[in-house]
Amino acid sequence: MKALFFSAIILFATNCRQNAQQRIKVVTTLPKEIKEASACEISKASKLIWTIEDQGNENLLFGFNKNGELIRKIRISNVENIDWEDLSSDDEGNLYIGDFGNNDNERQNLAIYKINASDLIKGEANASEIVQFYYPEQKDFPPKKKEKVFDVESFFFYNNHFYLFTKNRSSKFDGTTSLYRLDNNSQTKLPAKKLAEFVTCGNFNHCAVTSAAISPDKKKVALLSSDKVWIFTDFKDDNFFSGKSKMIELENFTQKEGLCFETKETILITDESEKKGESFLYQLKL
Repeated sequence: MKALFFSAIILFATNCRQNAQQRIKVVTTLPKEIKEASACEISKASKLIWTIEDQGNENLLFGFNKNGELIRKIRISNVENIDWEDLSSDDEGNLYIGDFGNNDNERQNLAIYKINASDLIKGEANASEIVQFYYPEQKDFPPKKKEKVFDVESFFFYNNHFYLFTKNRSSKFDGTTSLYRLDNNSQTKLPAKKLAEFVTCGNFNHCAVTSAAISPDKKKVALLSSDKVWIFTDFKDDNFFSGKSKMIELENFTQKEGLCFETKETILITDESEKKGESFLYQLKL
């Protein structure tokens, strides 16, 4: 009986690993022109998948299809790519670029740029609105190493607000990500309001949050790391950490930095290539 019992445990564990591996699949390689995809987003105004590149790259918005073909490249002329880290969209199909990468926690020019849906067919466009913001809790630029908790690579648009999730870079990393809410107001520099915290896990390489998205039906929130996805459901109002949470092990470790919902049960993920290697678009079925 003991042999049968332990055999059953081993079979169950093996099936769990196989299910995780089968759940995420490679859809296509990304266009070679995109070297450092730092986002993944779908707009209701376009059939393309959109991405950007982060610090050190041009102020370009890329649109590609599921065959890995680069269809659109839009230069955003009136803003600079200081450190573009994520994309989101609203129900009208407008895109938002999060220029809030803050590795050293010393920036005082954090911003979100609105790109009108009507401009997604052009080769050049301007950001039609610029939302500037700051974290009221941050007093020093940069703060002490143990207080470096003001980097952000993840956000989404919901109910005319932006929701940001911090990438903890403190010397005592414990997996804590903070949820901030920001008004959609381009008239003045705004304070981001801290709403809640969530602890992912204790290893920076595996647990630091790199992208976020909310499902089309607004009932699921997803956070991404290099090899994990966290799904939040049954939350109350906009405290997305107040309900149930589930961690999905992707069994696939790469520098994943982009995530969006394709449907309410399917997620798309992009990663960055390593040196001269390929980068990929993945699909995750929940």
